[in-house]
Amino acid sequence: MSKTSIVLIIYILGLIFGALVLGIWSAETSVYKGLLGLGWTALALIGLFFAEKNENN
Repeated sequence: MSKTSIVLIIYILGLIFGALVLGIWSAETSVYKGLLGLGWTALALIGLFFAEKNENN
């Protein structure tokens, strides 16, 4: 399994956790929850960047 696949699986599991446990996609979303989702996506993009960089070397 490649590092890119692992990063994507962790990202998807984090989104599911955020949706079900933290209620990120609920009707009463606060700024904090929005920033939490944005931060999680930014971490996933950084992880994908470094995973691809290490696979190319």
